[in-house]
Amino acid sequence: MEINLTTSYVGILSLIIFVIAYAVVMAEEFSHLRKSKPVIISAAVIWAIIAFNFASDKTYAHEIEHALEHNILEFAELFLFLLVAMTYINSLEERKVFDVVRYQLTSRGFSFRQLFIFTGIITFFLSPIADNLTTALVMCSVLMACGKGNTKFISLGCINIVVAANAGGAFSPFGDITTLMVWQAGIVEFFTFFKIFFPSVINYVIPATIMYFFIPNEKPEVSTDKVYIKRGGKLIIFLGLLTIFSAVNFHNFLHLPPMLGMMFGMGLLGLYSFYLKISHEPSFEDQKFDFFRNVSKAEWDTLLFFFGVILSVGGLGFIGYLSLVSEFLYDGLGATMANTIVGVLSAIVDNIPVMFAVITMQPEMSTDQWLLVTLTTGVGGSLLSIGSAAGVALMGQARGYYTFFGHLKWTPVIFLGYIASIYLHVLMADLPL
Repeated sequence: MEINLTTSYVGILSLIIFVIAYAVVMAEEFSHLRKSKPVIISAAVIWAIIAFNFASDKTYAHEIEHALEHNILEFAELFLFLLVAMTYINSLEERKVFDVVRYQLTSRGFSFRQLFIFTGIITFFLSPIADNLTTALVMCSVLMACGKGNTKFISLGCINIVVAANAGGAFSPFGDITTLMVWQAGIVEFFTFFKIFFPSVINYVIPATIMYFFIPNEKPEVSTDKVYIKRGGKLIIFLGLLTIFSAVNFHNFLHLPPMLGMMFGMGLLGLYSFYLKISHEPSFEDQKFDFFRNVSKAEWDTLLFFFGVILSVGGLGFIGYLSLVSEFLYDGLGATMANTIVGVLSAIVDNIPVMFAVITMQPEMSTDQWLLVTLTTGVGGSLLSIGSAAGVALMGQARGYYTFFGHLKWTPVIFLGYIASIYLHVLMADLPL
């Protein structure tokens, strides 16, 4: 049942509420109001307006309920996936794994510029395997441990990680939620995604090269105290890798949501934490491991932000705005230009609902055009800090260092990489401009 309320009071009022909520999110750096709060209110109010409009017409009640449940399911899968990833990162941090990595890097005399290069390259090649969000969270922990309060290094390093994570995740079915959606829909075959490897490289290398020269040409302070991984830390690393392997294969072979594999890994970590507890020696109080404390330390502001965004945008989609935009772009401008603009839109709205809207519309496109929109929605999210899961998560993890306006200053540089990656793919695939 097609519903179009874009010109009614429902659509206009809902759009105004969403724009105001996002404006408040962007002002977090100055207002210090957590970004999740305005979008949670936005989500509730938008769906309340929709329900109120159809209160006297029971025929639409089921449609509204079905659409809302679909949005909640989409959030639930993302929420559980992220919760496990964040719990593992907190556990590794508590076991001093990242402190050891920092010590190993800084004790070798690497400068901030060299650390900038290493963290970016590792992020780019790890994100296709571990997904861009998990990789960004892990590498941000390493970056902050190495930076130890150097604001400029951490700020630029976080931007570099977001760009590298999104670019690296764009050419792998497991690298980003948007690529996963395209693969799950059966639109693009598994190995076909690797055709956008070189455009992804260009997307990362151009802004990274420019930002490199603005990194302080200094070396971090080297602690003389050697750091050791706490008891059980190495096995938790193994369990983390096993969890990622489980998430991939639960989807690949069992055709189940990746979050189920992640939750399996969460259960393994819970069991191992119980073993650490019962085998704990009272004389080593600092070695105690508290599983649920690590769960509680997850970035709840980030997780609730995704709830607000997904349900708010889902409400706007139900009203008809996403379909309206998709029809205007693909029918009026052509696939290449439309896919380029869709990537820019994904930076503003978030790439998940944008890609969902494109897949729902099913525009008539070749495989190379589907690869282009996969590329643009993946790397387009790097243009703004709120455009991708990696950017939003790092705003929470590196609060005070990595901010919306701090990222915005480098948007023109990131945009150069965005345009260059599109142009390279167009040349390689011989697509019309």
